[in-house]
Formats: sequence, structure tokens, C-alpha cells
Amino acid sequence: MKVLLTICLLLILAASTAHAQHGNHRNASLTRAEVREAELRLSDLGYWTGALDGSLDPATRSALIAFQKWEGRPVTGRFTLDELEVIRSSESPRARETGYAHVEVDVDRQVLLIVDEGGGVRVLPVSTGNGKRFINQGDRSISYTPRGRFMVYRKGFGWEKGSLGSVYYPNDISGGVAIHGSRSVPNEPASHGCIRIPMFAAREVSSIMKLGTIVLVYDKVSFVSAKDWAKNPKLKQAALTSTAFMDDADDDAPNKTKPKSSSNRTPGRQ
Repeated sequence: MKVLLTICLLLILAASTAHAQHGNHRNASLTRAEVREAELRLSDLGYWTGALDGSLDPATRSALIAFQKWEGRPVTGRFTLDELEVIRSSESPRARETGYAHVEVDVDRQVLLIVDEGGGVRVLPVSTGNGKRFINQGDRSISYTPRGRFMVYRKGFGWEKGSLGSVYYPNDISGGVAIHGSRSVPNEPASHGCIRIPMFAAREVSSIMKLGTIVLVYDKVSFVSAKDWAKNPKLKQAALTSTAFMDDADDDAPNKTKPKSSSNRTPGRQ
């Protein structure tokens, strides 16, 4: 009886050890060749990977983080065999709206999609407003990224310094809210309202986002289509002119009392 019990215990121990080794193997880091395979696949799916060289550089990790965000997986930024298998079997992200070139910001997933006329995408991770209160130059605001349809109405080049910090290649879409490069792009909402993107992509993103580029910002409960703007250039131009005019009016009025809202133009809002 003791011999039988000993054998059973040894079998259980062996099975547990094998399971643990298998788990460790699944979570082991990838080889350079496997990383390159993951990069190639992520790039084919539409994620912004940078050079496809098997190197774990910031762009490669950023692509993996965007993938994990889109797929609803734990955001680790770490390549494992489990992640590689999921990458191999996944499909490309789909834009909420197609038929015209534009940019989308999915606030729930914390990703940005650059959408071409055929519906193809390039995807980056972002960090949007964290919903916390803050005070800037005596004004109280909430760190909120507005939802809706917008257009790029002003562009900056290189670094711009403002009262809340510096932004890199900002593309203003609503008051003080811009899509811009930042040295800090956490995996969760952390900005004062702006849409932060990784530094390595900021300059190219800015070159893609010309003045007048349509930007859709949405979450699971709010979405506004801009197809009428895309179909009617005059309507789009009128909206763009109105946005720029309202922004200039807010900036130029010396005695204007600003509403307590994060959608006001605040240079350097991060």
C-alpha cells in the first residue's frame, strides 16, 4: 500500500513539474527570429512596428502594446510564445468608419488608427485624458478628451512649450486638445486631455495629418460620423473655418472669461 501511495505521489509531482515547465516555456522570451516573425505579422495587420529587424526597440514594443490593447489582452509589452500564437491567428483592426481617409481615436481601447480611403489602418497606442481635476493658470478644469468629429485646424513643428508642459509636433483638433508626441505614453489614460502618441512616430504622424484631416474620437457610447464632411468639401471647409475662428477668438479676447472646460484652447495641454 505504501509503495502504491509513493508511486501516485511521484506521478502527481512529475505531472505538476511538467505543467510548470510547459507554462514557463509558453511565457519564455522569444528568439530574435521569432520577434522578427511577430514584427512582420503585426506590420501586415496594420500595427506601426518600425524597422522589421527582430530588435526589441520602442517601435516594436509599441506595436505589441497596441495589439494587446486592441485584442483586450493584458498589456505587458512582452513577447512570449503565447503572444506570438495569438498574433499569428489574429485579424487586422477595423476602422469604425470607412470610405475616406481620416484618423480615429478609440478611447476605450486607447489606440489611434490612421485610416486610408480603402479602409487600411496603421495603429498606435495612445494615452488620453484621465478624468482628474487640475488647475492651470488659475482655471479649474477636468482632464477630459472630447468625443466627436473634429479636424486638424492648427499644426506645430518640433517642440512647443506651454503652461502644462511641452508637446512634440502637436496637431490641434479642439481648443487646447491636440494629437502630439510625448515622452510619456502610459498604457492607461494619463493626459490633461490631449491624445499622446509615441515619440518615434510623432513626426511622421504629423506629416500624414495635414490641415483639415478629419479626426473621429469615440468610446463605446458615443460616435459621430463625418461622412457628410467627406462627401461635401464645402461643408467641411465651413466647419474648419468655424473651428479656427472660434479658437482665435478665445485666444485674442484679452478680458474673456474662459469656461471651466478642458475643451478650451490651452497651449501645451498634455
